[in-house]
Amino acid sequence: MTENKNQNPDLGPDLGLQKPKLVVLAAGGTGGHIFPAAALAESLCAQNIGVRLITDKRGQAFSVNGSTIETHRIAAGSPNYRGIGVFGKLWTVCKLGIGSIQSFLLMLKLKPDVVVGFGGYAAAPTIFAAWVLRAPIIIHEQNAILGRTNRLFSRFAKFIATSFQNTESLDLNQFRKAVFTGNPVRSDIARIGDDGYPPASTDGKIRILITGGSQGAHIFSYVIPKAIELLPQSLRDKLVISQQCREEDKAEAIAAYAKMKVQAEVATFFTDVGKRLSESHLVIMRAGASTVAELTAAGRPSILVPYAHALDNHQMINARALADKNAAWLMPQDAFQPEALAARLESYLTLPDTLIQTARAAKSLGVRDAAQRLTRLVIKTHGINRDLLKNKDPQDDYGDNVLGGLPNEQAA
Repeated sequence: MTENKNQNPDLGPDLGLQKPKLVVLAAGGTGGHIFPAAALAESLCAQNIGVRLITDKRGQAFSVNGSTIETHRIAAGSPNYRGIGVFGKLWTVCKLGIGSIQSFLLMLKLKPDVVVGFGGYAAAPTIFAAWVLRAPIIIHEQNAILGRTNRLFSRFAKFIATSFQNTESLDLNQFRKAVFTGNPVRSDIARIGDDGYPPASTDGKIRILITGGSQGAHIFSYVIPKAIELLPQSLRDKLVISQQCREEDKAEAIAAYAKMKVQAEVATFFTDVGKRLSESHLVIMRAGASTVAELTAAGRPSILVPYAHALDNHQMINARALADKNAAWLMPQDAFQPEALAARLESYLTLPDTLIQTARAAKSLGVRDAAQRLTRLVIKTHGINRDLLKNKDPQDDYGDNVLGGLPNEQAA
């Protein structure tokens, strides 16, 4: 594997390729799939490349430069969802069948030049339809282990774009297709890394950002206030806390911080999370793919508490990828107790150099231009496909290493 040097690649003219007219993004409806798709859409639109999104009913439409990306929602569901029973699983299979028909009709209508899949079961019907219609496919894996949908459809893809330099569960054929692009993040998040780690405030305040995923985490609302209460009063007086939590936990968390006289803002959702992240000295979060990508792009030290029931244990694998590089601290959920967290907080927050070094390590793993790298891969895939349709050997244009030429790729 080559080292990540955060190069800023050119996006196509140097390859001598005609840019695709239309790219379809296929993504599951959760933030971990939608956020990188939105970041890629922003980069593609900057290159005057048309974009359409195909997702399920959960998928939020997003805008680029004030214009909403045209979004199509299809029927989909996960047959592995816990507690749905036999009939629920049969209905899920039926929905995937309906979604396949919807995707096939959409693909016939749209005629995309390239299809990029971001995982999630909602992406499966579109990737299958693209394969049937011989549209070139890229799949993007956000986690440090190949997800089930991406694993299943990797055989159809021309490239597998990875977010980590070392991605687990790749077989030999998948490894040969793998290109390290990083996980695209929004441009406002990417810019945080350029500003550097925030210096200590003149008033000595230490800012902590706490989020628990798209819906908050109940265990955070229970453990963290209790851990803060165990800290010395002199340290508590310095804290400025921003905590996202569930609605049902909000009142109790607010009351706990008020009782301790700790400056805290508790909300179910922050609209200015980028600003809060840029000002934070420490972050406490889950270890989802988007979380990890944003932390490393921004270069912020963190305590990561992987969700214990994540599919294929992918959050634990993501967290270990950072912890092994001293770019974050890992606390498994069963060890996430008030006393243990308080001991860590007191240690980290009273040693500023430790926070600074961990921030630097996180930033060294960040890929702030991941959206541009993935855009270049889309353009290159379109060019290779056009050559193949003309019965022209892509090696005539790109040399022996058809997969090469991309910065920091995972070389086969």
